[in-house]
Amino acid sequence: VQLQASGGGLVQAGGSLRLSCAASERTFSSSVVGWFRQAPGKEREFVAAISWSGSRTYYADSVKGRFTISRDNAENSMYLQMSSLKPDDTAVYYCAAEGRIRGPYYITGRPDDYNYWGQGTQVTVSS
Repeated sequence: VQLQASGGGLVQAGGSLRLSCAASERTFSSSVVGWFRQAPGKEREFVAAISWSGSRTYYADSVKGRFTISRDNAENSMYLQMSSLKPDDTAVYYCAAEGRIRGPYYITGRPDDYNYWGQGTQVTVSS
């Protein structure tokens, strides 16, 4: 599965951005997918994940209430709507897919569980 993230950019604090991730294969629709981010000098961290059915979502505490993850299996796509952005949200954002067939409610935020990664898109939030 190849993943292509897009939608990053420069935004002022308090603003919004919507990230998109397009997958190359239909197997995407049966996989848990998620967003991760990595700031300069820091380790990659979990942001949000969604089960293949879309019925379950999971967020890092730092983005809960501000970010919303969604997916469109018919389009092999996933999204991350980011609102009330803060300078601490500045990072390269990566979309990822676990790549295994799981139950409709299975979800994970562990980077090691994800087997396919996009190339990343830069999000910069100015103060």
